[in-house]
Amino acid sequence: MKNTAEWQARLDVAAAHRLAVMHGLNEGVWNHISLVSPDEPDNILISPGHTHWGQVSASDLALMAPDGEMISGLRPPILAGWIIHHPVHKARPDAKCVIHVHAPYTTAMSIRKDMVLETRSSQQAAGFHGDVEYYEVYDGVLADESEGEHMAQVLGDKRILMLRNHGALIVGSTVARAYLDTYQLERACMYQLLAVAGGGEMALIPDDIAAEMGRLARAGRNIEHFEGMKRLVEEKEPDYAH
Repeated sequence: MKNTAEWQARLDVAAAHRLAVMHGLNEGVWNHISLVSPDEPDNILISPGHTHWGQVSASDLALMAPDGEMISGLRPPILAGWIIHHPVHKARPDAKCVIHVHAPYTTAMSIRKDMVLETRSSQQAAGFHGDVEYYEVYDGVLADESEGEHMAQVLGDKRILMLRNHGALIVGSTVARAYLDTYQLERACMYQLLAVAGGGEMALIPDDIAAEMGRLARAGRNIEHFEGMKRLVEEKEPDYAH
């Protein structure tokens, strides 16, 4: 298995879990990262349930069949993870990787009734220009895939879905793309919230510049940053590859 495309994919997903802990993006054993298996595209790799992200390794990831049965892994994902991620993958074949986090500043932004992410506020935010949607319904009691289906409808063809009171959903064509966007989204929210604290006024990036930065991000600009981050995991926490 360790020479297969799926094993390499598992390494990326496991590294993303460990990086999220290092970067303060995760919330204990909650939240989820999923990836369509490159070996069997009908199957999905996803975070094992009730497992701290700082302990997730490549072999721990749950490999799930389309009917929700676990094929292999440490333990199945929590129900909320499956019923959010599975419908998004079905609706967006291009969204090979889906990440849902309650990162502190991203979640704080999702709580603010009077504010949305201003994609002209910083160079981090500009990478999302024209690529953010807002899911205004919060239902803490997730019972079936209808909630994920609704999220997928609202997300449309965008990369970011801000979830009211509930962090964000980030989709990408690769783990590298989705994780880099997750990291940058948290920084963008942090910079904006700090900038307006106490009533501060923001100086905004011109529309045309923000639009071009968004285009470049969608085209994969700076994607190599993930490999640089992954090398830190390889040095500091080599057990991620078990």
